[in-house]
Amino acid sequence: MAEVAPREVTPPPLQAPTAKERKYDRQLRLWAASGQRALEESHVLLVVGSSNGSNSSVAGAETLKNLILPGIGHFTIADSAKVAEADLGINFFLEPSSLGKSRAEETAKFLQELNPDAEGHFISEHLSQWLPKQDSLKAYNLILICAPIPQDELQRLSTYALEQSIPLVYIMSIGFYSTSSVQLPEEFPVVDTHPDPDTILDLRLLAPWPELTAAEKELGDLTQMPDHDHGHIPWLLILLHYLDEWKSTHNGQYPTTFKDKTDFRDLVRSKARTANPEGGEENFDEACAAVLKSISPPSLGSGCREMFTMPSCTDLTSSSANFWMIANAIKQFYEKHNVLPLPGALPDMKATSAGYIRLQTIYKSKARADVAEVTNTVRQLEKSLNRPQSSQIPASEIEQFCKNASFVRVLTNPSKQPLTELRLLQQDPKTITKLPAALTNYDTIAQIFLAMNVDSVPESTLNELKALEDEIEGGTLEERIMKAVEEVRRCQGGEMHNTSSVTGGMVAQEAIKLLTRQYVPVDGVVVWDGIRAKTEIVKV
Repeated sequence: MAEVAPREVTPPPLQAPTAKERKYDRQLRLWAASGQRALEESHVLLVVGSSNGSNSSVAGAETLKNLILPGIGHFTIADSAKVAEADLGINFFLEPSSLGKSRAEETAKFLQELNPDAEGHFISEHLSQWLPKQDSLKAYNLILICAPIPQDELQRLSTYALEQSIPLVYIMSIGFYSTSSVQLPEEFPVVDTHPDPDTILDLRLLAPWPELTAAEKELGDLTQMPDHDHGHIPWLLILLHYLDEWKSTHNGQYPTTFKDKTDFRDLVRSKARTANPEGGEENFDEACAAVLKSISPPSLGSGCREMFTMPSCTDLTSSSANFWMIANAIKQFYEKHNVLPLPGALPDMKATSAGYIRLQTIYKSKARADVAEVTNTVRQLEKSLNRPQSSQIPASEIEQFCKNASFVRVLTNPSKQPLTELRLLQQDPKTITKLPAALTNYDTIAQIFLAMNVDSVPESTLNELKALEDEIEGGTLEERIMKAVEEVRRCQGGEMHNTSSVTGGMVAQEAIKLLTRQYVPVDGVVVWDGIRAKTEIVKV
């Protein structure tokens, strides 16, 4: 009977990107599917000041434009004004047919056309009518406020945002100038801070685990290795091999000082075969180049260290946020092993395919084992705190936290301080006394911030600031202050579309950080000088 040839198995067809993945391809590369999902689940409220004069409504609309295009789920515009002739000249999301109609409704309608994935809403009532209603702000997870706005209403919005841990952004755009400031909750954790890729690598060369040590020991005597194999040892294993040799001649100590590391690098370089006919020894060059950045003990990032000391990390309750449950589990992991969970990433290096894949498997297996241990601790915490099964923390969230543990940041507002502009309106003494330092520490455009809030600063303080004689770029401090004040007053609160457009882009960038909880938001007031095209961050 003739032998039957085995049937060929046809590989499954490649999965083509979905329409949604094609639509949001570029941004998915920036903040991944988790960030995109956070945007789609968000609801942003834009509050336009209910003053009788001009306001920063265009900057608010431009901010929403830059949030709608990447796909926020919902947005609401609260604006009681009717569309006037002046609006048509500066707001690209209004048309002549909009005259006399609700500005909130018209702006929402035209913004909605940018992306059908975002659902627009509007509130045309006066702020004083709808804001006091119960649960009037419950639906929103980010509040944008366009200045100016009555102090009592700004206070109400600020207080609610602080109580509900909702970020709030205050936008002011006048003529060629603009400012924007973020009011953060008492605690605002950011897991994926997107650090420099070169800083993420954690190879544990000074704290190898058994499987990694075994892989190095299998190399045997390198001097007896064939040229081809010698030229394809992964540089990571080269360093591990010669670290053992170094320890044997240095009382069991690893190279720690800069001199030690340079001497160790010279040792590694001396072991390369200068006449290898198999294509050179680039792997040894890679090993030498990696010495200074790789030969160091596993580090605990400053943000992670601070996180471990926070009461929220240790005093858990059944209502504790997922972040703090995982943080506590990772703290227990660190206290047990004196290292954080291994991220598992491995850089590219000269090696055979089989050798590199094996090394990559060792690192990924260790990373998975560490995640499994942290996950087990999280599940024990959930059980001990009687958290319902329906609120169990997703495994993907735990894995993401473990991968980024060393670079986690928890931004804090411990005293629950309101917006800088609100503190100035209230003439808070601590804020007022910081003004001179803020002005003299910044020698370019911090004076614009003062000019845009000059009505909130006591006359006596303003006179003191004018009297400062610091010589800075463009004249004395007093001259710069007065020029900025004159420019703000000349504009009489009016917006320019180009300034508001740039401002909307900057504010939307910060808003995306706040909504996705990725990257680190700006800490301070962002000041934009459209005359000189300069930006600064002022802390008051």
